[in-house]
Amino acid sequence: MVDRVPRVPEQRRSSPSAEPAALCFGVLGPVRARRGDASLNTGSPQQRALLASLLLREGRTATAAELIDALWGEEPPSQALAAVRTYASRLRKVLDAGMLVSESGGYAIRGLAEGALDLAVAQDLAMEAEKARSAGDLGHAREVLGRALALWDGETLAGVPGPYAEAQRVRLEEWRLQLLESRLDMDLEQGCHAEAVSELTALTAAHPLRERLRELLMLALYRSGRQAEALAVYADTRRLLADELGVDPRPALRELQQRILEADPGLAEPSAPPAEPAAAPVRPAQLPATVPDFTGRAAFVRELGEVLSSAEGRVMAVSALAGIGGVGKTTLAVHVAHQARPAFPDGQLYVDLMGAGARAAEPETVLGSFLRALGTPDTAIPDSLEERAALYRSVLDGRRVLVLLDNARDAAQVRPLLPGTEGCAALVTSRVRMVDLAGAHLVDLDVMSPDEALQLFTKIVGEERVASERKAALDVVAACGFLPLAIRIAASRLAARRTWTVSVLAAKLADERRRLDELQAGDLAVKATFELGYGQLEPAQARAFRLLGLADGPDISLSAAAAVLGLPAEETEDLLESLVDTSLLESAAPGRYRYHDLVRLYARACAERDEWPPSEREAALSRLLDFYLATAAGVYALERPGDRLVDHLEGTAYPGVPFTDLRAAQDWLYAEAICLLACVRQAAGRPETLSRAVDLLWVAHDLSESGANSREYEATAEALLEAARRYGADRAEARALMTQVNVHHVSGRFELADQEAERVTLLAQRADDLLPVCWARNARGIMALYQNRHEDGEEHLSQAIEHFRTLSDRAGEASALCNLSRIHLATGRTASAVELAQQGLELYDAMGNSMRGANARYALGLALTQSGELDAAGHRLQEALEVFRESRQRLWEGMSLFRLAEVDLAARRPAQAAASAEMALTVLRGIGGEWRRGNVLTVLGRALSGIGQLGRAHVCWQEAIGIYDELGSPEAAEVRALLTPVRAA
Repeated sequence: MVDRVPRVPEQRRSSPSAEPAALCFGVLGPVRARRGDASLNTGSPQQRALLASLLLREGRTATAAELIDALWGEEPPSQALAAVRTYASRLRKVLDAGMLVSESGGYAIRGLAEGALDLAVAQDLAMEAEKARSAGDLGHAREVLGRALALWDGETLAGVPGPYAEAQRVRLEEWRLQLLESRLDMDLEQGCHAEAVSELTALTAAHPLRERLRELLMLALYRSGRQAEALAVYADTRRLLADELGVDPRPALRELQQRILEADPGLAEPSAPPAEPAAAPVRPAQLPATVPDFTGRAAFVRELGEVLSSAEGRVMAVSALAGIGGVGKTTLAVHVAHQARPAFPDGQLYVDLMGAGARAAEPETVLGSFLRALGTPDTAIPDSLEERAALYRSVLDGRRVLVLLDNARDAAQVRPLLPGTEGCAALVTSRVRMVDLAGAHLVDLDVMSPDEALQLFTKIVGEERVASERKAALDVVAACGFLPLAIRIAASRLAARRTWTVSVLAAKLADERRRLDELQAGDLAVKATFELGYGQLEPAQARAFRLLGLADGPDISLSAAAAVLGLPAEETEDLLESLVDTSLLESAAPGRYRYHDLVRLYARACAERDEWPPSEREAALSRLLDFYLATAAGVYALERPGDRLVDHLEGTAYPGVPFTDLRAAQDWLYAEAICLLACVRQAAGRPETLSRAVDLLWVAHDLSESGANSREYEATAEALLEAARRYGADRAEARALMTQVNVHHVSGRFELADQEAERVTLLAQRADDLLPVCWARNARGIMALYQNRHEDGEEHLSQAIEHFRTLSDRAGEASALCNLSRIHLATGRTASAVELAQQGLELYDAMGNSMRGANARYALGLALTQSGELDAAGHRLQEALEVFRESRQRLWEGMSLFRLAEVDLAARRPAQAAASAEMALTVLRGIGGEWRRGNVLTVLGRALSGIGQLGRAHVCWQEAIGIYDELGSPEAAEVRALLTPVRAA
């Protein structure tokens, strides 16, 4: 329950005649008065003390004696009463007429406008948050409470003297902490454990004896998978309370410790208080739109509806629909799901599992999407499939949610996605019968009956056209094999051609009857149905249908499609929209298109059969590769002005999308990531496109550092490397290896990165390709730094600088200078380290290269830290952090937070250091590798030790030692030395 302070009602009633620019006052910080944007002079500290005393008295009159006591306590000056009158007189000149009232020998402030006092606004927001929480809307409650807490601006009544102000400071600070605890409690209720740890670590440092904060920290750590640290918090708390107060922790804290020791399953999930409803604050509604002309299937609709309605009171209701492609599984499932929505008030989840394609959706990816849809923040989503599935079931516990799993590959793909809790249900569609899905209600969906097929055809074409040609209509649906998708395609073509009769369509289908008779088994019937629609396309439509199906990837953008077709965007859009009208193509979103997986296979078969000359197929994919390479190179150049990589890429014959806005360019890169990487993999299969594919992956290496696409990027790099070796292409192999070096660097596999960078040098020199030699030398220098081979590192980086200068590559030179700065730093040459980093920064800034300029600021921040210029170091690292965060470079965002923690430690700000290190751990989860994690844990341990949380520090260091020992890193000995005084204590 959100805590409250006494109301100040009189100060919140607005006057009907209040002017637009009303007076506003602040007490949750320095005492201030303002009119609009203009600050008013509130006078001396004693005069502000008088103003604060009146503002905080709820509009009541304060006698002169009370005011004297408030300002000076037991020892007022001899002229105290005269001073009070003087302060009041001065305030009257500042305030609105009639606002400062004199009565009964005292004073009062009345008639404030609504929201004129920040404290009253905070009280309103706290009350609103309490109501929202009671109603189960934790998301809104958290947001409102955050706004209330944001009203504080430093210390309450800052700089105001007197015993009354001091008492109010204590009271309002306690209330602020109660609000903070309430908001943090709701953070944990909504699964924001990782984010909460950082804030709670800082708060427990500032308020070490406040047990509720310790309790929340223990719970946040436990739910973040850090059980040992959670128990260490209890040990630290017990020791501190005994030393400072001579008492034991309160029962709630002792009980939590015991539950953590027992790994109580109830702690692993939010524990809402009984008074709150179990409904989820986020209610996903992901079901696709149901078709307005849904027809027939009454028995199936009734059967499935009964199964879903039985979900309440059962552990889980699962229905699995099986049938050939085009039989209407998805349409039926979506229709039934929409009808069942009232039975699942907490939401409906939907996903296309792409089970019929070559790359079915991975369950862990789907679970991540579902958890986000259910309100779980990214930082709270674990990495492994098992952990995501467990969290998914926990989040759904107590909720009534329907999950529609469309187009599943097999039962193994489906099992982790099943809710598994009472009140939830799952609908599954698949081309295979899921006999091995335990407890599932299996439904085999066949083609429509003749009557149902005719009804569907009539709904699409129109009653008037069908009524006079019923026999021809029956011939049409029979020719379609009574398959819903085929009927829909044929009917859509007829509906779009007002001059055709049903008999004309029937005659056209009759010409192909012999082929349909030959293709009667299984999925072949589906192929035959597509022939019906394809055969009626205009030549330009048919070409677009064939060529677009060649491109890998889940969908395709309009601009990429224009490249495939070699047509202007406007003409391409007209063609694609006409294909959408025929149901042969789907509009996934504005400007994006996709095929049904079976339609894509059919389109490719048509391209193999009908595209002439055959070289046009390769030309279409070549244009797509050119489009992605040209656009990605433009994004790279916009991000990194002066970087010469774009001058050493394979040429392109087809242009890309030009960008002038950096944010839009980066948005394009991340939006197209999956399709771009699919294009690279596809192009790796042909020797003539391999070099461009390698260059595209290299120029898009931001994707490897973002964390969002790192795994897909690495898999693509491996495929390229294999292809390059298969074709014996030294240049392509060297560049593919260079992308692997970047991947290994980001993942913390430094020895492997160094080995492959060495091979890059040999291959690139043999291919007379100097740029990879430069970057390989640069990479080997930084790898040597990480491995404490400083002399080798200096040699590699000096050579890299020479090579970059030979190519007039100032951006590469700047990178190598910054890395060399770190070698100098590691070998005790601090002054030259600062100078080298400054040279790199100046080069980047001269080119306007803000992204890599952030790397230079990072290097300079490290050097300044070691030189003792901590304020300057913090400033540079903060600049770097902002750029990395804006550019979505998660690795370097996390590393900047880590380095800021080091600065705070050196500046003896351990609480701030602990908060920064905790944030670094959160950001670096799943990226950066274990060695970097060990470094962050070491610094976090130092910070925790500095704020007296020795038990947690011990746990962090033990975990770091485990990481270093496994990697064989020398840092293990240094961390063991840190543990010695802890053990002695």
